[in-house]
Amino acid sequence: MHDLIVNMLPLREEERDRFLQAAPAVRQVFTGDPAERDAPSWSQHLPEDVLEEATVVIGNPPVDLIRRCPNLRWLQTWSAGFEEYAAPGVLPESAMISNATGAYGQAVGEHMFAMMWALMKRLPAYAVQQTHEQWLDAGRVLSPEGGTALVIGTGDIGRHLARLARGVGMRTLGVRRQAARSLPEIDEMHGFDDLPELLPRADVVAMVVPSTPQTRHLLDREALAALSPHAIIVNAGRGDAIDTGALAEALHGGRIWGAGLDVTDPEPLPKGHALWSEPRCLITPHIAGSNHLASVSDAIIAIALENERRYVSGEKLHNARR
Repeated sequence: MHDLIVNMLPLREEERDRFLQAAPAVRQVFTGDPAERDAPSWSQHLPEDVLEEATVVIGNPPVDLIRRCPNLRWLQTWSAGFEEYAAPGVLPESAMISNATGAYGQAVGEHMFAMMWALMKRLPAYAVQQTHEQWLDAGRVLSPEGGTALVIGTGDIGRHLARLARGVGMRTLGVRRQAARSLPEIDEMHGFDDLPELLPRADVVAMVVPSTPQTRHLLDREALAALSPHAIIVNAGRGDAIDTGALAEALHGGRIWGAGLDVTDPEPLPKGHALWSEPRCLITPHIAGSNHLASVSDAIIAIALENERRYVSGEKLHNARR
């Protein structure tokens, strides 16, 4: 069967030309809208008339449509996460999947860093006061200087955040599956088994882990109880890495300083949830990695282009798994 590549990225004309040059002998269909290039999210347009033929899809189509691609050999997502596509029965058994890991480190790392510092300086409280035209001192603040950042998940995003934390005088502890592999941004590398002894040392706990059975409720009630009352949690990985109810209780009871959440469990939080009105919690709607930065869009496209070149050449893809 001949390949048909369906490219959903919002490409400019010169970028389409690069994809055509990367696979000159392969039929390619482009469905993305270049007008959406700087939008926070992109359309997920996978036309009905290509489902049977498509052997390659570049983008994040709805799962119900990707299930109807029986000849799919490779899916390249524009997201870093791909859990919904990796679920049994979504892709043909022989299909490969690759993601855009490496594109989001700067954007998400900066977002987490901004949340951390805003909470340290009580800026959310002052923002609320402003809406009420109040001129009040919200109390003591914290400084990152001399503190310890515990980065759980030291991939692209974790490394960017660690670099920023070190830049303002923090010591960095990293947690990853392969603890023997050191990183220049991390002062001490540990495995997940060391987490109980690391949590009391942390002034900031940065969560950047995927959703797996092993990471679900990694910060549960017991783990939260081990933290310092001056600890701040920031999470931009997956919401279920934290026990949301236990977090709400810890914040309400003043047992930790604050939490910055770009992801929640469930997502979005239901109306009336305790975290919405919790003054110690700063919530953003899963937009840390949105394509607001031109560098993010450019990197997503560059990764997809290089992988397309590798695919037609029979080379190993970046960020690939079966």
